[in-house]
Amino acid sequence: MEELKSNVAKNIAAHRKKLNLTQLQLAEKLNYSDKAVSKWERGEAVPDVYILHELAEMFGITIDELISAEPPAPPKRERGVNVRNRTIISLLSVGLVWLIATVLYVLLRWAGVKGELWLAFIYALPVSAIVAIVFNAIWGMRPITAVLVSVLIWTLALCVRLTFAETDIWLIFMVGIPLQVLTVLWFLMKKKGKKK
Repeated sequence: MEELKSNVAKNIAAHRKKLNLTQLQLAEKLNYSDKAVSKWERGEAVPDVYILHELAEMFGITIDELISAEPPAPPKRERGVNVRNRTIISLLSVGLVWLIATVLYVLLRWAGVKGELWLAFIYALPVSAIVAIVFNAIWGMRPITAVLVSVLIWTLALCVRLTFAETDIWLIFMVGIPLQVLTVLWFLMKKKGKKK
């Protein structure tokens, strides 16, 4: 029993400090006194099962981890680095699309091809959106993906309109309206298994 008290004491103190909470702040979150939290952290008492459950949820761990003799894992500092790396990877991929569009434009100009070669840059817009959608879908950034799907819809409509400029195809933008409504509804739809 003493070992259990010691484990719980060390783990509560370590996880509380990870969250940058004082004993008083933790006590207020649990509707307990700071004296009770102090007793728990000194190993003089053990919280009841309900409070152990509340603590585990607050700390983002299981009750087993809360009573375990193993020390808590060091705080993760990778979150900011991962977000930055993901952003850089996405931007590099989109930049690659624009590099390909530029190389294609230059090669066609050197080859003496006639026509509206600037459309290569217009076509790069929806391709960039598709690349960004793929990365955001992989990394679960749903709001950004919703915006990128909207960009894809309207840049595709623009590409079709500019490609067939001689014809009366401006109605292609009318197709974009219901697609945009569907995108907004998709974004507003509650994801299964998540609490609002």
